Amino acid sequence: MPYVVPSWLRDHVEIPVGTTAAQMAADLVRVGLEEEAVHAAGVTGPLVVGRVLEAIPETQKNGKTINWCQVDVGAHNNADGSPRGIVCGAHNFTAGDDVVVALPGAVLPGDFAIAARKTYGHVSDGMICSESELGLGEGHEGIIVLEDAPAPGTDAIELLGLGEEILEINVTPDRGYCFSVRGVAREYAHATGAAFTDHGLATADLPSANKDGFAVEIADDAPIHGVPGADRFVARIVRGIDAGAPTPDWMATRLRQAGMRPISLAVDITNYVMLDLGQPLHAYDLATLAAPIVVRRARAGEKLTTLDDVTRTLDSEDLLITDSPDSSGTVGSRILGIAGVMGGADTEVTDATTDVLIEAAHFDQISVARSARRHKLPSEAAKRFERGVDTALQAVAAQRVVDLLVQFAGGAPDAGVTDLDRTTAPGPIAIDAGLPGRLAGVAYATGTVVSTLESLGARVVADGDALVVTPPTWRPDLTEPADLVEEVVRLQGYDRVPSVLPPAPPGGRGLSRTQRRRRRVANLLADSGLTQVLTYPFIAASRHDDLAMPAADPRRRSVRLANPLSETMPYLRTSLLDTLTDAAARNIGRGLTDVAIYEIGLVTRPDGASHDSPLPPTGLRPSDADLDAIRAAVPAQPLRVAGILAGNIVAPGVYTSARRADHADAIALVHRIAQAVDVTPVVEADTEHLPWHPGRCARFMTADGVLLGHAGELAPKVTAALGLPARTVAFEVDLDELFGAAPTEPKQVPPLSTFPAAKEDIALVVDAGTPVAAVLAAVREGAGELAEEIHLFDIYTGESVGEGKASMAFSLRLRAADRTLTAADTAGVRDAVVALAGARLGAQLRG
Repeated sequence: MPYVVPSWLRDHVEIPVGTTAAQMAADLVRVGLEEEAVHAAGVTGPLVVGRVLEAIPETQKNGKTINWCQVDVGAHNNADGSPRGIVCGAHNFTAGDDVVVALPGAVLPGDFAIAARKTYGHVSDGMICSESELGLGEGHEGIIVLEDAPAPGTDAIELLGLGEEILEINVTPDRGYCFSVRGVAREYAHATGAAFTDHGLATADLPSANKDGFAVEIADDAPIHGVPGADRFVARIVRGIDAGAPTPDWMATRLRQAGMRPISLAVDITNYVMLDLGQPLHAYDLATLAAPIVVRRARAGEKLTTLDDVTRTLDSEDLLITDSPDSSGTVGSRILGIAGVMGGADTEVTDATTDVLIEAAHFDQISVARSARRHKLPSEAAKRFERGVDTALQAVAAQRVVDLLVQFAGGAPDAGVTDLDRTTAPGPIAIDAGLPGRLAGVAYATGTVVSTLESLGARVVADGDALVVTPPTWRPDLTEPADLVEEVVRLQGYDRVPSVLPPAPPGGRGLSRTQRRRRRVANLLADSGLTQVLTYPFIAASRHDDLAMPAADPRRRSVRLANPLSETMPYLRTSLLDTLTDAAARNIGRGLTDVAIYEIGLVTRPDGASHDSPLPPTGLRPSDADLDAIRAAVPAQPLRVAGILAGNIVAPGVYTSARRADHADAIALVHRIAQAVDVTPVVEADTEHLPWHPGRCARFMTADGVLLGHAGELAPKVTAALGLPARTVAFEVDLDELFGAAPTEPKQVPPLSTFPAAKEDIALVVDAGTPVAAVLAAVREGAGELAEEIHLFDIYTGESVGEGKASMAFSLRLRAADRTLTAADTAGVRDAVVALAGARLGAQLRG
């Protein structure tokens, strides 16, 4: 995260003398820039400029040669005014050179305390320091030799910038402008009201683009999300520089304080301007370039050796900077670098460089971010481009680099100026001045809202409370009214936003009808002794074979995942039993002999047709048409409930005998589920629906013939394949269809009759293959409105009813709303039932 150097920040904003890094952190956090760390001063104690008066080489017994030096440290000399004697093992200095001396009492980085000590036959009264010993760099072969140094004894801590606390801040991704001293200074001004000077808008003296500039083309014919990879490219040339000239000490110090290592003058200047203004730049050796420079996408198979000496294979989405050395006239044939990420090694500036070309461009955020992550190159330039760079800054930053090169490296700016500008101005945003107050719960006056937005650099046109706000170019994150609301609240102070308990929602809300029915089903099954489980919806290709499904069964049509969690289970289940059976087998395998589990979840049921789903570009919200097409391509995912019962459903006890779960228990559970949502299903025997047993399976349907589900005993070959006990029973119901068949109007409770009930038992003899449901329906219809309750209580087969016959006995409870029933009334009900059952099913009253 960015480092904030207080002395550097003062170039842009007025900061009171004596302000500490902690105070600065407290100010910045009020505008949303959180403190990451405060880095203490690197050196404490006396560190001064010293002048070597004498350096006498002495060879030691171990073969090493040291220098016994007499060093003038001004007011820090010995009490008699004589220079200090210091032993030094380096040899890159001579008498007369100015050096940096750590005197006894100083503490260097790494908690290295300096004291006078005897070594090599002398008492060394201090230490002459190298860059690495002061934490200024990696150089340790020789000590620091100062150019144009002040008088001996001058405090070197301030001279080298080693006594300043550095604040490291945390910047959110939408505020990329704060990856610059300019941006942080602006936020400090917002937080404190300090005067701010925007050096990034110093455009008055900028030269205009002309035909003499270096030729540049933007040829991005394959933008990755409809946005060109580059929309501005500024190129400036400086000729006759001394590339080997040293970087000024103040600049090198600031770079080190900001966490960057000084490299060479040209590179250091581009890095310095980037850190200062927030515009990444790149310097090329002009002698190695061939016009025109072309910004384009990579082609298949292209490679690039970047400045870190790594050869990288490029992707077709990578945006490249190229030039045209091909004698055949092919433009953009040589790759110079990955735009906004890192340059190549062929055109880097060396000590032999005399003419340089400065690039200052604006690249697409998404293109840069993807390339940086693809090639694992989190460069300082990429950090800024992927968060958004000011589109008005390129020419200003390039001019700053030109000025600094002329000042410190000599040479002269070339008259040719290239500025290929295809940027678009930020779009205006319409906002009601009262919106920030309504959303934050704080009364912001219209004038306050206007002045706050203007302080951001935005242009505001007000017509009463109707505002039209044009964001500044350095705030690409401001695109809609909500963004402006956030800025008003942030700059006016989050601490002004009260903590208010939200009011309770008005009545009438709560669970939907479907949610209530789903909970009712779950509670019913739990009350019936079943335990709810949750299984992953992924299955193996062999699961449908385990369940013995026919080859043409539509349940075999399943969706294969492109990125499954496991390659052994890449398909989505089409039935809850696909995965619920695994849960049952796992529990039984771990010693649980009696299992009763259920699951409520979604299954995926593709219709077998091909549905094209568009793949919208990333980084943009899909259009409504794309979203509709995507939804249409998603296969049906009905909500279902399924359960499995194995072992005893009634445990053995002192007064009870154990009873195993059978198909009737599964069928009864489905009846109870349907009853819970006020649906009376039509029940039929189903002899051809695996994985259920052909002789012990019931099919449930609505009165309109819509299939609701199945229940019964699993087929023996299925239980064997799945490792389940023999006679395991199961059910599965489509809750979407069941809930769709349920009444939508509130249930009307009939008035209670105060008259006594009459009871009547009727035994009907029918063919043994007649479904009980058919007989029950005939009994219920024949009994008519007087029937309050009907249930089957006995089925008998034997010689007394005849071969191939069965007797089904029903108990009827009859009641009238307006009278006490007589014997004639009950006899009439019995006769009506027998007549209807006889006509419909050939039933006879058992004698």
